[in-house]
Amino acid sequence: MRVFVNSRPLDLPTGSVALDAVRAFDTGEASAVTDGSRIITDSRGLPISPSTVMSAGSILRVVASRPRQADPS
Repeated sequence: MRVFVNSRPLDLPTGSVALDAVRAFDTGEASAVTDGSRIITDSRGLPISPSTVMSAGSILRVVASRPRQADPS
């Protein structure tokens, strides 16, 4: 099935998860997702779990993980 990671088309086996897609895109990026310095987002920019099962046409982005700021109140 065809998916897209950072605009690059990739063909993956059915049943692949988001981390598999990132690994096929770039093993270094997959390692960064595993260590928490990068996250995977969907086409809307919302974070998704690396274990999310992909479907044909899925669009993913790998972005820097930004820690949430504490609420100053």
